Amino acid sequence: MCACRCGIKVWMDGGKVRYIQGNPAHPVNQGVICAKGASGIMQHYSPARLSKPLLRVGERGKGEFREIEWDEALRIATDWLAPIRERNPDELAFFTGRDQSQALTGWWAQQFGTINYAAHGGFCSVNMAAGGLYTLGGSFWEFGEPDWDHTQYLMLWGVAEDHDSNPIKLGLGKLKARGAKIVAVNPVRTGYGAIADEWIGIRPGTDGLFAFALVHELLRMDRIDLDYLVRYANAHWLVVRNPGGADDGLFARDVEGNVLCWAGDAQARADAVDISPAVVGEYTLADGRTAVPVFQLIAERYLDPQYSPDAVSERCGIPADTIRRIARELAQAAFDSNLVLPVAWTDAWGREHAQMVGRPVSMHAMRGISAHSNGFHTCRALHLLQLLLGAVDAPGSFRYQPPYPKPIPLPNRPGKARRADGTLDASPLGYVHGPEDLLVDDAGQPRRIDHAFSWAYPLSAHGMMHTLIRNAHAGDPYRIDTLLMFMANMSWNSAMNTRETMQWLTDRDDGGEYRIPRIIYSDAFASEMVAYADLVLPDTTYLERFDAISLLDRPISDADGAADAIRHPLFDPATQTGSDGQPRDVRGFQSVLLDLGARLGLPGMVHADGAPKYRDYADYIVRHERAPGVGLLAGWRGEDGTQHGKGAPNPEQLQRYIDNDGFWREEIPEHARYFKMANRGYLEWAQKLGFVGSTAPIVLQLYSEPLQKFRLAAQGHGAYQPPAEHRARVATYFDPLPIWYEPFESAQNGGRDRQDGDAGDRSGSRMAPTPLEGKGAGSSPAEAAAHSFPLHAITQRPMFMYHAWGSQNAWLRQITARNFMYMHPDTGARHGIADEDWITVTSHHGSITVQAKFASNVQPDTVWTWNAIGKRRRAWRLAKNAPEGDKGFLMNHLISDITPRGDYANADPVTGQAAWFDLRVSIRRAGDATDESQPQFAPLAFAEASEAPLRYGAAMRARRSTR
Repeated sequence: MCACRCGIKVWMDGGKVRYIQGNPAHPVNQGVICAKGASGIMQHYSPARLSKPLLRVGERGKGEFREIEWDEALRIATDWLAPIRERNPDELAFFTGRDQSQALTGWWAQQFGTINYAAHGGFCSVNMAAGGLYTLGGSFWEFGEPDWDHTQYLMLWGVAEDHDSNPIKLGLGKLKARGAKIVAVNPVRTGYGAIADEWIGIRPGTDGLFAFALVHELLRMDRIDLDYLVRYANAHWLVVRNPGGADDGLFARDVEGNVLCWAGDAQARADAVDISPAVVGEYTLADGRTAVPVFQLIAERYLDPQYSPDAVSERCGIPADTIRRIARELAQAAFDSNLVLPVAWTDAWGREHAQMVGRPVSMHAMRGISAHSNGFHTCRALHLLQLLLGAVDAPGSFRYQPPYPKPIPLPNRPGKARRADGTLDASPLGYVHGPEDLLVDDAGQPRRIDHAFSWAYPLSAHGMMHTLIRNAHAGDPYRIDTLLMFMANMSWNSAMNTRETMQWLTDRDDGGEYRIPRIIYSDAFASEMVAYADLVLPDTTYLERFDAISLLDRPISDADGAADAIRHPLFDPATQTGSDGQPRDVRGFQSVLLDLGARLGLPGMVHADGAPKYRDYADYIVRHERAPGVGLLAGWRGEDGTQHGKGAPNPEQLQRYIDNDGFWREEIPEHARYFKMANRGYLEWAQKLGFVGSTAPIVLQLYSEPLQKFRLAAQGHGAYQPPAEHRARVATYFDPLPIWYEPFESAQNGGRDRQDGDAGDRSGSRMAPTPLEGKGAGSSPAEAAAHSFPLHAITQRPMFMYHAWGSQNAWLRQITARNFMYMHPDTGARHGIADEDWITVTSHHGSITVQAKFASNVQPDTVWTWNAIGKRRRAWRLAKNAPEGDKGFLMNHLISDITPRGDYANADPVTGQAAWFDLRVSIRRAGDATDESQPQFAPLAFAEASEAPLRYGAAMRARRSTR
């Protein structure tokens, strides 16, 4: 149902679901359940469920199909894929949406041999993941959590309510009960922000600038934890200063490669114990080079007056006095609280500590800061702020969730070459360490269809699904043969530039053939994307299949223990009827994928005689080993089920999970629960479970050398250098310290800080290492109003829905069946708009007509709406006059998939994450005759839904009344 992955208990009555209850024993939600979870009944019994495999018979995009049997469907798919595997596996592009099986799908793509694989993260959260993993070895959201039991001051940055909602609600309840302060930083005040003690209505895209102002104040007041920075981070590591040289900005190392610091009157190994290294100053190394500590660079940059509260106040929309006060409050909470846990522990260097000293300041962040073209550096800015306070995995602060932290950068690089058996040498996704890891050809051009891991988007660790369809249509860098997609609504709410995306999916070449020759799509429901498939493989609902919530995938651990879980089926799909009353013939996509792999003879999926290795996905979950003893599930391993973490497959493993309420959890020893990056007890525990390869400490990276390696390449150093057209872009944005710059859409549309840059800079902003270039507060409100698109426009997801498949749920639709464009009343008055007027909203890319609604819970320069409510008519088998179709709308129609200048994807230049929230718009009142949203598209040819109310449970009530 959503990424929270709460445990549930499903109660049955006469072979039907009676109700769904939160599982009190489950570590994620502890029995709490939200509207989404309770409404899972109507997800399983949705009229939109698919019932049979479908083969297109009409024009692509109309939704005209004939039902076929599974044997024919799998034969067709095999006939399409087998020649690709033989000829060139990269002609298959395999992209998945918000699923829970990337440990399988990524492995399948590797065995097929295609580099063109990715999941949803490129348009969701890769900025946050990469920003954290390259800095802390972990990150916000699924890799960490606030210390709910000890935090005294929590800052929520860009956090909506749709992700991880039940654990956050539980945690916020603890904080409210204890009187801890909660500060919500978000242009819109909903959900968590509504119960926060303070709401900071920030202008979108300026969170990093706000963070730098807080950093500036902490440095100015000398309210930082230098001991922490030296003990656990690289504040004292020496950085070579050699402008123009090939080693400029790299860490100084001795002949054995050990990083150096300056201690006393000489250089020393930075990892030496019981030294007092310098953190400021300039030093001459034994070889004559000049070097400075990392902290010196931090002080030089962020003490600059351009980052002062007065300089950034107007730009962020936050009073300077407020910024100064929050900086003081953070310092007071961190340093004056005297939080100490009486727990003895031993650090990775063997030093014994009698207690754990706390820093009870926590931060949590999500897509609101990440989905900008400056989002990677914004995430890094927040981590810098945390580190200066010593507030990473200390009591009361942000805490890692196992299997994190990981080494920095993570050791798994993206696969590049094919072995003799046709498989890739590594998984298609990974973490680059330097230019040598990019997937580019000899001319420096992209090898992947989405351009991930290219010079344009080097650290795109999750791939770039949002660039896939444009590039596949254009044949850039080559034509693909087949697009295989799972649960990714790329023709509607998951696409930027939705109208043109639909056209690309149906466009033909001069010979009359589709430019994307074949599309295979799997989904459980009749979504908008189903209409664009040539072959549809119907998936099960979540109550009809086994799933693994794996530590190899997106873990559900908490800070005090490692955990994983399963879903197990309540129904055989064959016993369930569709909306037409006929039996359904559907199969779980994961099992179908393994079947296809066996039919194709993919290594690892067949025995030596060619027989399938796995019966289905449940069999794979139990018997597959990624490495000896390491499988999808960590619990009850070994032939007798007595091993955990690592061990041989256990045939009874799934039953052991079922007997234990569907989950496994192992507690971290009390002495190992904090300072995990340098806690010997934790590192030994994590190594035993297979989370880390050694017990070496993980040094937190204030200054990122991998980024500097890219900058040096752009300056002409090294064996791997970017093509001329990318050099200025790479040199600008691969700064080893966090920077802030104007989001590209604003900068290239004549925004407040528009800078034309050098002739070779196609990025939209030219910046020195301190990119505000002394502009201070930026332009005045009058100048902002003169902008062609004076307003920011963003979307949020409601707590009670999750992506498109939540907003087709009959019970959840009773809460919200259409959306409005919300704006502050002052904004409406400024633009001559009254409450509930129909308005035209225009971006540089297009226009939509929607209904306005006044709400004071929004920053006045911002308009917003709920995401994914609007539907294409007849999609999801909604009634023909459903309000989602004639009143609901998508902001996506306004969002271009490329920058206004048209030279790059509308994405972050470091990771390639889609910049959904950079959108700038103008608004005006529409005509009086308007009564439906625009644009509208032809209804899909799906089975028409009944106009009668959709009811559930009446028969059960009747049976009870006669007992």
